Amino acid sequence: MKEYTIHPLVVGVNETDQGVMTYLRDYGKRIYLPIYVFVIKGGDKNILVDTGLEQFVVADDLGEKLGMDILEFEDALATQSLEPKDIDVIIHTHLHNDHCENDYKCENAKVYVQQAEFDFFQDPHPIDHRYYPDVLDGVDVEIISGDRELFNGISVIFSPGHSVGGQSVCVNTKQGKAVITGFCANEKNFPEAGPAVAPGVHIDVRQAYDSAQKIKNEADILIPLHAMWVGRESVIG
Repeated sequence: MKEYTIHPLVVGVNETDQGVMTYLRDYGKRIYLPIYVFVIKGGDKNILVDTGLEQFVVADDLGEKLGMDILEFEDALATQSLEPKDIDVIIHTHLHNDHCENDYKCENAKVYVQQAEFDFFQDPHPIDHRYYPDVLDGVDVEIISGDRELFNGISVIFSPGHSVGGQSVCVNTKQGKAVITGFCANEKNFPEAGPAVAPGVHIDVRQAYDSAQKIKNEADILIPLHAMWVGRESVIG
């Protein structure tokens, strides 16, 4: 099986409450929430997992404070010798706006989205306001359903709950199976002892809980979608 490396790029940071990440836990604790694009290297295609925020505002010294480079999308790609036009594939964990606002810049990319997520995106329930109707305008969308191998050594695992159609991205590396969660989570969602904690923001908390357990058990290298440590790594795997 082909082996890859994963390169996290920080393309935004929000300040929020830890309870947004962990259901019924740590409310009132303020945290920083990095927004990531993941570049997957090792094959014959330039692959991204998510494209992050298009516009954001952070303090000039925040990157130094957090120990990570916080860059606009194009500048972040440039650190990997890439431009938006070079991207062949985008795999979306889900379609909340902070994961897909730069899709339209990647004019040559095929974008992989779960059927359930795409259907909800087209007619979202008002309770979930994070679906921006224009983020996939002009984008070449490939609809998939359920668990599926996309490329040799890269597959998706259906992970609903945080959103209707989240999908975690499983990448074969020389260090084992790395899984980028298809739902918003950080370090606190995956304690060393006991079960994983459901995301604090969810459309179905029981599904969110079950998806978190499934991914925790699947991964040799677990990559929570908003974990702080991820942005301090130049390469994973």
